[in-house]
This record gives sequence, C-alpha cells and structure tokens, in this order.
Amino acid sequence: MTSYPRDEIFREVAYLAYHFHWSLDEITSLDHKTRHRFIGEISQINRRINSGREEG
Repeated sequence: MTSYPRDEIFREVAYLAYHFHWSLDEITSLDHKTRHRFIGEISQINRRINSGREEG
C-alpha cells in the first residue's frame, strides 16, 4: 500500500472545506475516491460559472 502525499490531502481538505463548509472530521472520513468525486463536481460547477461570466 502506498501512502497518499500529505500536501495533497491538505489541498483536498481545504478545497472541500472552502466550498462545502464541512469540518475536518467530515472531510477526512471520506475515502479518497469520494473526496476526488466531490472535488471534480465542484470544479465543473466553477468552470460553468466562470465561463458564464466571460460571456456576459
């Protein structure tokens, strides 16, 4: 089993905490795959929002 880079975990936690306002315990209780799924969904939402601003 390989360990997950600590800096990457901090980035993931910060990203999810910023967008969802979840606690550290809530975020770290998620498995890696689930955290990445949420990060992907947030990123898609942000891209749609940002592309909409450029069109306006």
